[in-house]
Amino acid sequence: MFAIDIAKSVLQVAGADASGRLVFNKALRRGQVLAFFARQAPAVIGMEACGSAHYWARELKALGHEVRLIPAQYVKPFVKRNKNDARDAEAILEAMQRPTMRFVTVKSVEQQCDRAVHSARDLLVRQSTQLINAVRGLAYEMGIASAKGAAGMTCLLQLIDHADSRIPPALLPMLEALAAQWRALKAQIDRLDRHLQALARANPQARRLMTIPGVGPVTAHAVVAAIGDGRQFRTARDFAAWVGLTPRGFGTGGRQRTGRISRAGDDALRRLLVLGAASWLRQVKAKPEKGSAWFKGVLARRPVRVAVVALAAKNARIVWAVLTSGHDYRAPAAA
Repeated sequence: MFAIDIAKSVLQVAGADASGRLVFNKALRRGQVLAFFARQAPAVIGMEACGSAHYWARELKALGHEVRLIPAQYVKPFVKRNKNDARDAEAILEAMQRPTMRFVTVKSVEQQCDRAVHSARDLLVRQSTQLINAVRGLAYEMGIASAKGAAGMTCLLQLIDHADSRIPPALLPMLEALAAQWRALKAQIDRLDRHLQALARANPQARRLMTIPGVGPVTAHAVVAAIGDGRQFRTARDFAAWVGLTPRGFGTGGRQRTGRISRAGDDALRRLLVLGAASWLRQVKAKPEKGSAWFKGVLARRPVRVAVVALAAKNARIVWAVLTSGHDYRAPAAA
């Protein structure tokens, strides 16, 4: 078996015999890696699930090897003192032999491309928010207060376009430049949203997920791009824990306590599930008959934000059930 510590130009490769004893540990240039493993008999290769890991996994699997990707936080406990590439490769070799170790499913090129669309969209949304905050801040310095978000930006754009007298002439060119950049970003975000909607409608798994209250096209496509059919998770709670929507647990001496949600796993996917739950909450407030008895009960007992996160956690479990079962979502019967 082998372990690879991935880097940009030089990769560290460690090898072990059948008993797990370290046999060699050497560095290979990037161009030498595939040629080296092409000469080896089919073996098990372990790597950390980090940048370019899925690419290397696909290439090595094509050579007939079995590849195991390990989350980086599960490798760290095996790293000895005086960390270096050789110690990292040895730690990966130790971790991959643990019988209870968890591994990451290797993603296809199509999955990574789908994930790239969401990454690009997230970047553009963050830049859009930064521009809105910059324009609002500069306008506020001149005594012009506005609401948050796109609604407030729309009002400010009207003032900028009409060169409102409250905006000093020396400040107007800067605001116009920021406004033009925000409009360009918004057009790109809208284009990506339309692209994601088309991808979601073309995918049968995403179409099933879109029938779940609080799960729209962007969220549905993001889930399918992230986990595929979801069968790498044993239970619905395992998926919710991976997304970071389950509480942390603290136990000692037979006493167990639960804390806040862990916020582990995929930040973007968790954010989409929470935003979808918040959107569904607004619909329930406008039309109470839409809400389930469970959700209304949570709203009556807990603060709004807690209820939103609880709905997001429940939706994560429903998402896993719909994906793994292959059946459409069925709303619970009315009490």
